Amino acid sequence: MKIGIVGLPNVGKSTLFNSITKAGAECANYPFCTIEPNVGVVAVPDERVEKLAKIYNPQKVTNAIVEFVDIAGLVKGASKGEGLGNKFLSHIREVDSIVQVVRCFENSNIVHVDGNVNPIRDIETINLELIFADLETIEKRIDRAKKMLKADKKYQFEIDTLEKVKQILDSGKCARTIEYTDEEKEVLKDCFLLTIKPVLYVANISENDLDNLEENSYVDEVKKYAESEKAEVIPLCVKIEEELSSLEKDEKSEMLEALGLKESGLDKLIKASYRLLGLISFLTAGEPEVRAWTIKKGTKAPQAAGKIHSDIERGFIKAEVISFDDFMKSSGSMVQAKESGLVRSEGKEYIMQDGDIVLFKFNV
Repeated sequence: MKIGIVGLPNVGKSTLFNSITKAGAECANYPFCTIEPNVGVVAVPDERVEKLAKIYNPQKVTNAIVEFVDIAGLVKGASKGEGLGNKFLSHIREVDSIVQVVRCFENSNIVHVDGNVNPIRDIETINLELIFADLETIEKRIDRAKKMLKADKKYQFEIDTLEKVKQILDSGKCARTIEYTDEEKEVLKDCFLLTIKPVLYVANISENDLDNLEENSYVDEVKKYAESEKAEVIPLCVKIEEELSSLEKDEKSEMLEALGLKESGLDKLIKASYRLLGLISFLTAGEPEVRAWTIKKGTKAPQAAGKIHSDIERGFIKAEVISFDDFMKSSGSMVQAKESGLVRSEGKEYIMQDGDIVLFKFNV
């Protein structure tokens, strides 16, 4: 699963990417310093994994991971090939969801590609270019479906679905702003629409805003805009996050405490990005390894078992399951949890829940 970090040039997205991955992507105060997308894989912070590791003292600890892609800055006209438009569009097609960074602070020393700070304009600049690209895709598909309709009436449903999306795009809204039936989703699946991808907005604020966030009108504007898309907004100071990412664990904790923060903005972002993709984690725990396994929400037990090994899915018998919270209520003792009747035996139809601690029984 890939998450693309996008934004206009110089809004802080490459600095954010560096902070997340410590990959050292080049940062410079001029447009298009990011030409090829940089990719970084990061662990999803999970207190449950940390607590299980303290109980089992395993040889290995493995967190769930998310892949972030830093995508080249975009300007008006990208859908027509302006700037690095073609590269931008091809790279964004390859990601599963989008983190859009917008600048929400004034600083005369940092160049803004449009001359002044206006986060809503920045969001709409990117969204409109994606809308234009999607319109071109939809119109081609409608033309093709209409030709096929002469031979097969089943294409009428496809045309109706595509027209529904076209109407939304023509109004200047993204395809993700409306609901779709399962049948409509199936039609749209191979359209690879850009504006149907889920989005998370990062409001890049200044250090001074950390204590006075409610006074930042730019962030309020972004939140109101995001509400229309049922999207989440995470305000964070990219500059501070870059400093935090370079510190050792103890130093980082001290700095967070000095700033009056419980966790870094990046940890919030990584967790939110994981949720954005509709992902959850189930856990396995023992002396060899404590591990968080990534699955899609709604995954059944045998398919979850297949994440560990295909043989376990093929020979699935049952899953012994306990929620993380119930396990901790049992003083971190599986024996005590079983005596209390908190460990359940689940079959093939069981839908996995976030935080399930599981032991799969199988035979091949």
